[in-house]
Amino acid sequence: MSDDLDELYQQVILDHCKGPRNFRVLEGANRKGEGYNPLCGDNYTVFLKMNGDVVEDATFQGSGCCISKASASLLTDTIKGKTKAEVKALFAKVHDMITTGAVSDEGVGKLAVFAGVHKFPARVKCAILSWHAVIAAVDGENQPVSTE
Repeated sequence: MSDDLDELYQQVILDHCKGPRNFRVLEGANRKGEGYNPLCGDNYTVFLKMNGDVVEDATFQGSGCCISKASASLLTDTIKGKTKAEVKALFAKVHDMITTGAVSDEGVGKLAVFAGVHKFPARVKCAILSWHAVIAAVDGENQPVSTE
């Protein structure tokens, strides 16, 4: 990745960290997923309003590092209007990208900003935490998920 692209990605992550989108409890949520990383203390709850298998709205609340907050912010923006199956397929692409750095040409969009996280193994769990929480939410699981 070029230095200019790295800098742009860092700016997008900082923007979502400092001004997270959808950072609130969602009124009328009918699903939620809780994620916790005991090593660093990141702790987020993802709230979903689902209509059948479609995510109508998504928000999150909690605390954590800049990467985890930016990831949750971009996640909630990205999954609105997607079906449960589409969210799960996107999780697979994002998980692969965050752990390997390989960016799929299709479907990750702005989430590509997290491709560089694979270079920092200790940060991978930060970037993927809210994704595990959203999978628990779309599956209707009521158990908190952990990165450990």
